[in-house]
Amino acid sequence: MTVQDFEKLFQDRIDAEIKIEAKDWMPDAYRKTNLRQISQHAHSEVVGMLPEGNWISRAPSLKRKAILLAKVQDEGGHGLYLYSAAETLGMSRDEMIADLLSGKAKYSSIFNYPSLTWADMGAIGWLVDGAAILNQVMLCRTSYGPYARAMVRICKEESFHQRQGFEILLVLSRGTDEQKAMCQDAINRWWWPSLMMFGPKDSESTNSDQSMKWKIKRKSNDELRQNFVDMIAEQIKVLGMKLPDENLKWNEERRHYDFGEINWDEFWAVVKGNGPCNKQRLEARQKAHDEGAWVREAATAYANKKLAGKTKAA
Repeated sequence: MTVQDFEKLFQDRIDAEIKIEAKDWMPDAYRKTNLRQISQHAHSEVVGMLPEGNWISRAPSLKRKAILLAKVQDEGGHGLYLYSAAETLGMSRDEMIADLLSGKAKYSSIFNYPSLTWADMGAIGWLVDGAAILNQVMLCRTSYGPYARAMVRICKEESFHQRQGFEILLVLSRGTDEQKAMCQDAINRWWWPSLMMFGPKDSESTNSDQSMKWKIKRKSNDELRQNFVDMIAEQIKVLGMKLPDENLKWNEERRHYDFGEINWDEFWAVVKGNGPCNKQRLEARQKAHDEGAWVREAATAYANKKLAGKTKAA
């Protein structure tokens, strides 16, 4: 069989909604696209712990502290599932971490913005996790099996994160004038970066068409962004707050909300490493990696000792 024959059989499986597994034949470009997407998704989960971890010690009550601690722990678990899925494509976790720390591998641009107040914990949960869920529910049906299965549990946990964030903002929106102002301020600062989470416009997305054909993605960036705007524009009415977009209005003809233009210069600046917190995020990850070296060494030594004992017994 020729390479073209294998490619046809591969696409036939995709079209028939049959999952591609780690040992199946796949085009190199399919492997690389999945590896890039899954590893960057894993990096985003791990780096995403930093803006929220910053508030664990400053949460306004023991209950809030426990909830936030559990959420940050969930994010670490999500990274673990995703690194494991990426490893099935032939790249080690050490390589992926090295790419992250060197700046070679990217993560979601949203995590390069600072978390300034407690209300940011609500905005991150509601807006950032809300945007992530729209992306991730679609990924439960992605064509690569290990990725799709990892996303099932992640989506269940993310849905709790979004509700937790909305509840924080709901309490603030019903509080004092100062608390209401804090709530609105957080929404103002996180709204546009949340829209940027869906990536560049479809017309500027270089991998979108091929990813759609391979069913790595099920919806385009712009479709998902529109779904997100439609959802949040309704939910914010419950909070009695406003989205910071003068152009936001319902379009009866399209049956969707119209919204303003994203600052794409800002988007690309953050992606290229020039955001408010890019440097701090990588420094924090490097510090954690260095300080955790002894744990990795001890775990490896223990595993090797157990393996040697089993080999000797056999």
